[in-house]
Amino acid sequence: MNGFFITFEGIEGCGKTTQIRLLAKGLKEGGREVVLTREPGGTEIGERIRAVLLDASSCGMSPITDLMLYGAARNQHVREVIRPALERGAVVLCDRYADATTAYQGAARRIDVKTIDEVHRVATEGVWPQLTLLLDMPASEGLSRARERNLHEDIAGREDRFEREELDFHERVRSGYLAIAKREPSRVVIVDAGRSIEDMQAKIASVVEKALSKK
Repeated sequence: MNGFFITFEGIEGCGKTTQIRLLAKGLKEGGREVVLTREPGGTEIGERIRAVLLDASSCGMSPITDLMLYGAARNQHVREVIRPALERGAVVLCDRYADATTAYQGAARRIDVKTIDEVHRVATEGVWPQLTLLLDMPASEGLSRARERNLHEDIAGREDRFEREELDFHERVRSGYLAIAKREPSRVVIVDAGRSIEDMQAKIASVVEKALSKK
């Protein structure tokens, strides 16, 4: 495939959505075709699955059901959006991907790593990011930001299932992400999410420019 696949990862409230949009804007202004997408979601079917996964009323969902729904949405996403975009040479920017499953369903919900890996194998069909930007910050700070955000947006009471988890859950998510970064330093770049929006934007732009220049 001729394109380049970049994912943004991090705990709740780390600022991924803001930074991925800023990067997309910059790349488009530089003349590149950019596909900006997200998980769960990115397709009509995926967005319907997203509504179930993020709804606070889905708090009784079993960890395996959770895992399988993410995998189903991801496979639809890969087939319908990500692979076709990469094949035509676009830069794909995705807000969360398989690393999120490893961190949330694996590290935090404690699903066996072999099960997680098998779901990745089936769902991704071998489509894997070439660069992952991990926006990192203390779990307590990110959770506080996320809960504050939900108080002021119309998603409050609907898309806050994860914000309702205890702090320990979010600590495990962060640890899961940092473990991935330690295992794959050539792919995963940690960005300090406690810095200003402008500083983070500059750091991310520099990392991405360097990665694309090697393509």
